[in-house]
Amino acid sequence: MEETYDFVIVGAGSAGCVLANRLSADGKNTVLLLEAGPRDTNPWIHIPLGYGRLFVDSKINWGYSSEPEPHLNGRRIYNPRGKVLGGSSSINGLIYIRGQPEDFDDWRAGNRGWSWAEVLPYFKRAEDQARGADEWHGTGGPLAVSDCCDPHPLCEAFIDAAEQAGFPRNPDFNGATQEGAGYYQLTSRRGRRCSAAVAYLRPALRRPNLRVVTEALTSRILFEGRTASGVEYRAHGALTTAKARREVIVAAGALATPPLLQRSGVGPADLLKRLGITPVLAHEGVGRNYHDHLQVRVALRCTQKITLNDDMVSLGRKVAMGLRYALLRKGMLTIGAGYAGGFFRTPLAEDHRPDIQSHFLVFSLDKMGEALHPFSGFTASSCQLRPESRGEVMATSPDPEAPPSIRANFLATEKDRRVNVEGLKLIRRILAAPAMQRFIAKEHEPGEHVRSDDEILAYCRERGSTIYHPSGTCKMGDDPLAVVDHRLAVRGLERFRVVDASVMPQVPSGNTNAAVIMIAEKASDMILGTA
Repeated sequence: MEETYDFVIVGAGSAGCVLANRLSADGKNTVLLLEAGPRDTNPWIHIPLGYGRLFVDSKINWGYSSEPEPHLNGRRIYNPRGKVLGGSSSINGLIYIRGQPEDFDDWRAGNRGWSWAEVLPYFKRAEDQARGADEWHGTGGPLAVSDCCDPHPLCEAFIDAAEQAGFPRNPDFNGATQEGAGYYQLTSRRGRRCSAAVAYLRPALRRPNLRVVTEALTSRILFEGRTASGVEYRAHGALTTAKARREVIVAAGALATPPLLQRSGVGPADLLKRLGITPVLAHEGVGRNYHDHLQVRVALRCTQKITLNDDMVSLGRKVAMGLRYALLRKGMLTIGAGYAGGFFRTPLAEDHRPDIQSHFLVFSLDKMGEALHPFSGFTASSCQLRPESRGEVMATSPDPEAPPSIRANFLATEKDRRVNVEGLKLIRRILAAPAMQRFIAKEHEPGEHVRSDDEILAYCRERGSTIYHPSGTCKMGDDPLAVVDHRLAVRGLERFRVVDASVMPQVPSGNTNAAVIMIAEKASDMILGTA
């Protein structure tokens, strides 16, 4: 079978949904959007706290695992990624964070048009901020951004404790400054998740010039010489060729985009040779520069039965929680993967910028995706914002169903090791403040016996894990490893772009979903010539 469209987009995640909406909006262009997963009909997708149910659901989650990480005691790290309309925005923790202005000013080096002043209008265009529009925020955009509806005594205590430890209270991490402690805003509206599929794709589905194909696994990009001419994909047992008159756009994400390019003949020469793939363009940068945020958690036993752990062991409290959500769209079912938290400076911070982020959770567990602890518990984490360590993502076979080889190389540099140690010490300092102490029965993990820097580093190696922000594997820039230019066009090829987190030269200082949506908003203007 063969079809022809103006634009073919691979991946209906955070970026792909934005592109499908914007490129089809004027009715002049025909657009095909391909998604390897199903439609977003699972009800847990739309309940914010439901992300915990989706963490290991293979029907809508790729569930990648890394290679043994050499600096994490050889552990394989689980990497959930959305395989459903909305991609990872349908299974993530909903936290809306843009990053620091300096992040994007750093992107501007070698990438004209990506400074903070130039990307802020796209953040604002995307946003429907429940608090209203101002210098930093927009209203009327597709993406709902709202406050968590209920304060919680543990969150209040954490914010007060941060103040007692010398950090400011911050009501808006996406406002004038990022530093301080406060509540996170979520991509939700009236207690329901606002994924990229809900925000951007759902309003566009009835357009006759947009076709969305789910359960469609893209095998490879097709080229005529060095010009992308279309894609080959398999859906419902049929192999189909989709031709693109104008452009092929890959928006499969930082872990899936490099293997797709490599299977299509665009990647490191030795890899293509080893896999028996005919080269279209040998490029050493495809799959390199992989980096992610490492998270290290402190789990605590609570003195009061006010945690989600307590709700989940009580039938009556579970019923009450469900009724409160069903009738009022309030309560624990509306929270995301960080209820409160903050951005703080360790002694190693440079340029007066926060170098760690904390997610404060009113529950505790040994590992995400597993059962909550049977005791009253809560969690405060430390996450290094700007890691130096770099890894790679490589195809393992020409077969599109073969999982990629993923290696982040967490803690590969001395600076990363020191910042993670200092970050955990800082979180413990906040937890030791008077406001927090009345809620702490004891530190469950890492435990009071872990005190010295060497012991803390050993704990980071044993328990540290990704916070699910893979980035940089087809980075934007003008150096030899840069895969795309400042317009996100793949260098050395024609009519071919990458638009997703893989183009980030450096991961932003915070959660990545908002930045990916911004990238796609800006890319759509560049593609249409209206930037």
